Amino acid sequence: MTTSHATLKQKAVDELKKFWLIALYLSVFFMAFTFYRRLVLAEFGVTYLHYGVALVQALVIGKVVLIGRALGLGKRLNRGPLIVSIVLTSIVFAVLVIIFGLVEHVVEGLFHDETWLDIRHGLLESGVNELLSRVLMLVVAFVPFFSLVEIAEEIGWERLTAIFFARRDAAKQGTSH
Repeated sequence: MTTSHATLKQKAVDELKKFWLIALYLSVFFMAFTFYRRLVLAEFGVTYLHYGVALVQALVIGKVVLIGRALGLGKRLNRGPLIVSIVLTSIVFAVLVIIFGLVEHVVEGLFHDETWLDIRHGLLESGVNELLSRVLMLVVAFVPFFSLVEIAEEIGWERLTAIFFARRDAAKQGTSH
């Protein structure tokens, strides 16, 4: 019983670490995108300071990614070449995030006693171009992310961590046979 409790506790700690790494990666990406958007809009005299939104999105999307991975989403795509698997997984998870956002919007509307017409209007308010640009942005963000995940699963998370965060001579010592 104690071993099972320790294992469960370790799994929870590992998932929490993964969540924060995903959220950190996504927040850096979204902050860079927000900064880019701010600079483009500044050319037209529009002020855009939605950095807090970028952080919240990173946290929410990080959790959605963990849930999708826990459900095995994208596992069937791991049969072909790695690049195909990475791109398809990125697309699947981008669509999952968009669907989650749509469901969240509907639930929020129902919670606030909005009519279906108001909810639909709120969904379509930003336009198709905004929705497509979000999907594209997510796919582009997910490609390097899932590349690292796939590589980590091939060589081991400890090895990948050592390659990135240990001194290079110490990381190389772990590969000598």
